[in-house]
Amino acid sequence: MFANKPETNIFDTGPCAASYAGATLVPLGVIQDTTIDEPRHSLLASGAVLSRVKVDLSMTSQDVTGNEFVEVPVASGHKLKTGAIGMVAVLFMATANAAPITAMSANTPIAVGYGNGLAAPGGFLFATIVLTLFAIGFAQMSKHVTTTGAFYGFISHGLGQVWGMASGLVATLAYVVFEGSLIGVFSYFTQSTLDSWWGIKPNWFLIAVVGIVLIALFGHYDINIAAAFLGVCLVAEVLLLAAMAFTVLFKGGGNDGLLAGAINPVNAFKNMSAGGNLPGSSASLGASGVLAGSAAIGVFFAFWSWVGFETTAVYGEESRDPKRIVPRATLIAVVGLGLFYTFVSWMAVAGTGAKDSIAVSAGSNPVDLMKGTFDQYLGHPSTYLFDFLIVTGSFACALAFHNAASRYIYAIGREIPMAQNNLGATHAHHGSPHVASAIQSGITLVITILFWAKMGNDVVQAAYVYEYGLLAVLGTMAILLVQAVCSVSVIWYFQVKKVHPGNIWTTGIIPGLGAIGMLYVCYLLFSNLSFAGGAASGSLLYKMIPYIVGFVFVVGLLFMWFLRSTNPEQYQRIGRTVLEDAHERA
Repeated sequence: MFANKPETNIFDTGPCAASYAGATLVPLGVIQDTTIDEPRHSLLASGAVLSRVKVDLSMTSQDVTGNEFVEVPVASGHKLKTGAIGMVAVLFMATANAAPITAMSANTPIAVGYGNGLAAPGGFLFATIVLTLFAIGFAQMSKHVTTTGAFYGFISHGLGQVWGMASGLVATLAYVVFEGSLIGVFSYFTQSTLDSWWGIKPNWFLIAVVGIVLIALFGHYDINIAAAFLGVCLVAEVLLLAAMAFTVLFKGGGNDGLLAGAINPVNAFKNMSAGGNLPGSSASLGASGVLAGSAAIGVFFAFWSWVGFETTAVYGEESRDPKRIVPRATLIAVVGLGLFYTFVSWMAVAGTGAKDSIAVSAGSNPVDLMKGTFDQYLGHPSTYLFDFLIVTGSFACALAFHNAASRYIYAIGREIPMAQNNLGATHAHHGSPHVASAIQSGITLVITILFWAKMGNDVVQAAYVYEYGLLAVLGTMAILLVQAVCSVSVIWYFQVKKVHPGNIWTTGIIPGLGAIGMLYVCYLLFSNLSFAGGAASGSLLYKMIPYIVGFVFVVGLLFMWFLRSTNPEQYQRIGRTVLEDAHERA
């Protein structure tokens, strides 16, 4: 619609045009009332650099089509380390968020013992299909918008700044509390392992503080250091789980064979009978003390295991070729994790046997479903490696969520004037969001102190049931809602606003199905909130979870409506800082 309008440049780029390692960081917004006659110095602050944005001067930011130009300043010292990491590092950090060994050891027994029983692997396969639908639309968006704000930036471009900020704050809430959640379970696993190995039981709060401090140090320095550590942990976890799974497969399973019906997604939607039942059958196996399960619980905990894979987009600004790396890493992460989760959970059930799998999962030590399979098929020494990796895996997961949370805080902070020189600042040498990282560590420390002060030194109640359990449910509810909104924003961006041409399948129908899938999982969570909270479901914090998520979303809406009326120029910039002209960088 701008075909007859001449291209307008406020000034020549000249030596002031900013290009860092082949990429330009630009806020895709409109400077209102700006004219060609405006003095050059009025747009340049001290240390600022000019970046190029395609936009028509007479239009609002919702009219950005990528065809017209205006130059706007981006202050130096607000950039992440561009081109620092490649495909493998992005994939490792995103997959570490999902924490394969923690997900398999903690979530599979819940699904088997209280959900869809032996059909739990079919729930993982169903989740793979739905999340792949979501990931296809998410990947298409990441080909055109590269921003460390991920959901925040994507939704801002698709549905506008109001929805973008509200959703961005909810996503930030999710990643902020996820670190606290994983610090809780890290403390639990660490104390349990130290007690099992050497008979010592340090206070869980001290373990938590050590974990928080170590993560803070990782977050302060170059992202490559964290990427290397996460890569080592992830490879070790995957190799150990794969060794167990393939050993069971080659031996033909346990006494009941391979239980092929366990991976049928149709069976995943059938409630487990009292005493357990074979997939597709209602006949009880007679497992003592096992109550009837809810298929919704099994499906929900399957989806829970994936939380974090979408953080591939968070590292776009720091990757060497984000337009290629982020889409591919996203799809590899979701499909790879899905097939791996399905296979490992299937082999754990098959290796343990039908009746024993249900009895162990519903018993007092459900982690033994996975650990016992290692002992039986790989020998007792493998259980020590399992113990070690479940500790390092939970720590790695907390670190990965810390990285994501600090980058969300940074992404929002760099677009709010009062926060640009603190929350929106990056380290001069390491290129890390060091201030946002320090604040995230402080928040996690405060959260942990509050749980410790309230619940005391009981590691099971304080660290596992409350800090891990409650914060995990809070974060999961928040991120599922944001994923649904993001799917809608993809459709709006390509099919309604038509900012870029988009295939009706990959940017319309498939994201729509993904949104429906996400909303269905949200329904599963809402309809089973009391169970998901376990022993903590009676606490005030647990009852407040839906209201906390809603409150944060409303705060984002109100802030943006206020900003739009008081500072229209700054409003236009919200959610529009992207990495422009990204290409392969050495």
